[in-house]
Amino acid sequence: MDRLTSLTAFVRVVDNGGFSAAGRRLNMSTTMVSSHVQALEDRLGVRLLNRTTRKVSLTEVGKVYYDRATQILADLEQADDVASTLQSTPRGTLRLYIATHLVPFVAPVVTEFMSSYPEVKLEVMMGERDVDMIEEGFDLAVRLTPPRDSSLITRSLATWRHVLCCSPDYIERHGRPLQLADLAAHNCIRHVHYPYPDEWRFLDRDGAPAAARISGTLVTNSGETLRQAALHGLGISLAAGFLVHDDLEARRLVRLLPDYRPFDFAVNAIYPHRHHLAMKVRIFMDLLAKHSADQQTLIDPH
Repeated sequence: MDRLTSLTAFVRVVDNGGFSAAGRRLNMSTTMVSSHVQALEDRLGVRLLNRTTRKVSLTEVGKVYYDRATQILADLEQADDVASTLQSTPRGTLRLYIATHLVPFVAPVVTEFMSSYPEVKLEVMMGERDVDMIEEGFDLAVRLTPPRDSSLITRSLATWRHVLCCSPDYIERHGRPLQLADLAAHNCIRHVHYPYPDEWRFLDRDGAPAAARISGTLVTNSGETLRQAALHGLGISLAAGFLVHDDLEARRLVRLLPDYRPFDFAVNAIYPHRHHLAMKVRIFMDLLAKHSADQQTLIDPH
């Protein structure tokens, strides 16, 4: 039997929860679907599915094979789409959701895309909440934290690092912390989506992990609010490097504890699925990835 058809049949059985549903999806009889999966198992010499009268489930080997098979089929679809791109022009509406403090970072890509592809209409929303991309109809989200929904696809565009900093005025009034443990005695203002709620994590000069317990009077989902609070001397911030780059250069903010390197994070492009990814989405992501590479020095000011 055709190996690609057998691979497709296997993936559709898993995706649809059974042979009958997969057959309807593939316009193929249940018997034929079963035969393709059996042929695949015979070729591999392993059992991929546990079958009962009520349901099918993946074996341990089947789980690993399914992940790779899904990627192979997605890559084939993307290859077909790339070929089609040469003969077509992106059209329709592209709906974007962008984290508020990333808007200045993404805006140049929006203008470049609109200039290059005038037949595409853009709808750009911004905010800090976890949107339901499918329910709300967003094609792409750009944010700094990974999605809670594991079914969404995440493409890392660039790495970035926090910068531990405060204003000169804060140091004058409260003193400069000289070691990580000193942060416990300071007002540490933090972002609600930082993954470790009660501590900030670093690597020391030797690359060993280190952490500081922290507390403070401000917790927010807005990077810009943290920046303004730090500029006004309200506390010490572990701020996104690209947000405070200019403030550090102008000495409006001062870097603290340079022997400790904050963990790297990523600017992420998030979209609902790999299958049949629209050309307009792929082109915008590619432009965004290029822009991210060009702006890496601003994302990581070290």
